[in-house]
Amino acid sequence: MNLIEIFQDLVAQVPALVQPLIVAAAGAVPFIEGEGAAAIGIIGGIHPAIAAVAGIVGNFVCVAVLVLLTARTRVAVVTRTRERRLVAAGGTEITETAAPADGDRGRGTARKAKFQRALERYGVPGVSLLGPLLLPTQFTATLLAGAGVRPARILFWQGLAIVAWTTLLTFVVSGAMSAVH
Repeated sequence: MNLIEIFQDLVAQVPALVQPLIVAAAGAVPFIEGEGAAAIGIIGGIHPAIAAVAGIVGNFVCVAVLVLLTARTRVAVVTRTRERRLVAAGGTEITETAAPADGDRGRGTARKAKFQRALERYGVPGVSLLGPLLLPTQFTATLLAGAGVRPARILFWQGLAIVAWTTLLTFVVSGAMSAVH
């Protein structure tokens, strides 16, 4: 049984007041996100507006937690790196650095470079709004925070993307469900 079926079964088994919470939990899962969670709720019989709001809230809360944690982690790493600089007696600055391990090169570096090029080309708005076509919002937001983009800016654009994509797919699923019935 896959994760989507598990959430659909949960929605069907719990009281109506708890169903939006299940949809919100589904929205926090990468690859399901707000739009998939809204679809799960609509198929489960929840009103489309309630399913959409629950999916949006679940997805956004997860993204916000990840962005804030990643931003704090980045600040801690950057601060620690700066603190590790030693000043020699002659005033020459020596920096302790570790050479990248052989495993650090290759695919990870290529992906990082690809993301950096997309960020430079489209900016935070473009990466946030178009990102869900390629990656879950949780991954895109974490990469943006790791790249040093301000958390408030990430959250604004990711929130806008989550609302837009979830609303769009809610209309599509609602229309499909109406056509079927």
